[in-house]
Amino acid sequence: MGPRAALRTKHQSPQGTAAEAAGLRWLRVDGGPPIPSVHSASGGTLVIDEIPAGEPNLQAAVTFGRRLATLHLAGAPAFGSPPPGGPREATIGLAEMVNEPAPEWPKWFASQRIAPYARQAGIDVGEVCSRITELSGPPEPPARLHGDLWSGNVLWGADGQVWLIDPAAHGGHRESDLAMLQLFGCPFLDHVLGAYREVAPLADGWQARVPLHQLFPLLVHAVLFGGGYRSQAMAAARAALQG
Repeated sequence: MGPRAALRTKHQSPQGTAAEAAGLRWLRVDGGPPIPSVHSASGGTLVIDEIPAGEPNLQAAVTFGRRLATLHLAGAPAFGSPPPGGPREATIGLAEMVNEPAPEWPKWFASQRIAPYARQAGIDVGEVCSRITELSGPPEPPARLHGDLWSGNVLWGADGQVWLIDPAAHGGHRESDLAMLQLFGCPFLDHVLGAYREVAPLADGWQARVPLHQLFPLLVHAVLFGGGYRSQAMAAARAALQG
């Protein structure tokens, strides 16, 4: 893809700029979803392609599902690993997020993605953390995650493609991206997931694990915004324990 006519300039912390730029570069894989090119990343200023917005459509959703599977299958060195050149101290939205590599997903997810935010939000998720190995399903290799895959970061382009923007990229469990995609709604979601599973089938019981994977973004929202997100996070914790 060549340079586009318009550029988008973002002003954020130097830490956030470095993390996002590294993530955007890492997520550009052959056969994966299109990603805006990074033109410069200096201090707290990031300049990337501006993607003209279009309308959601069925064919784009199917193609997106297949490309998202390809992205995940590109893999990562470890769970929690940052993108090459990305900082250990990254961000997800306005919240801090540490990318600390670990060999196994369950303990890493409990210690790095659930417990820190639960403490800040004042929510008791001790039972989820203590039972995380039991709740996490079959082991999987680290996937290359967007990391903040809510519908606002899934851009339906005027070119008929689905672009990914504003990542919090790291190595993780692919069900985490899919669960976040379901959290706040996504057009043609069933078709996205169906096409994804054609390329990369999901382990049995993945639907029951959705609340476990949604617990992380809900806790982040509870820390940042409080209010109803605290009750949503607590409900997700209860649902995760029920399986």
